[in-house]
Amino acid sequence: MSKYKDRLALVTGASRGIGAAIAEALAGQGAHVILTARSAAGLEQVEERIHAAGGTATIAPLDLGKAEDIAKLAQAISGRWQTLDFLVLNAGMLGSLTPVEHIDVKEYARIINLNLLANQALIAAFDPMLKASDKAEVVAVTSSVGTTPRAFWGAYGSSKAALECLLGTYADETAYTGKLRVTILDPGATRTRMRALAFPGEEPSEVKPPERVAERLVELLGEERETGAKVRVD
Repeated sequence: MSKYKDRLALVTGASRGIGAAIAEALAGQGAHVILTARSAAGLEQVEERIHAAGGTATIAPLDLGKAEDIAKLAQAISGRWQTLDFLVLNAGMLGSLTPVEHIDVKEYARIINLNLLANQALIAAFDPMLKASDKAEVVAVTSSVGTTPRAFWGAYGSSKAALECLLGTYADETAYTGKLRVTILDPGATRTRMRALAFPGEEPSEVKPPERVAERLVELLGEERETGAKVRVD
């Protein structure tokens, strides 16, 4: 429980699935976790589980699609804490699986906004707090379709490809600090709501639970690794 005592973590998309599991795993190691997502009810359930297990958390319901909300969140957090030690960029939108020529422009804009632009805004807003930490970790959750194109996944896949490029660039730009590490995390096939929407005929028991991804992430945080590395959880 004390491995990350006095450490602060911010996890997006923390109301369910991989985000919730990561938040609970970090809290289980002693970190105080700030939980963000649009669903206050979902965040409250995760917060209750963290508290029941002896951890601590703060919920911050917000719409990451609104840059002004991200700025307000950063202002509120920096007013209470001096450093941010873990930033987990997990929130994402799947959208419709459709041929490239049929992609709906408005939906595509929402996908790019949440999967890419919101993450850049989060990095920009929390960069000072991350650099103030003696050892900060930025983790961005990606997908295999970000590097291996798949039919009908063009909108989502291109957003993840851009995210990987963005985080790789941030890793290169901050490597000089020697105390900020970026990891691009591909969770692989995982039992989530998004997975169920993408593969409705799949038997859920055949894929790993989100908790396995969270366990691997906690392991990764304690391992020696170059900044900007991409890691897949099989």
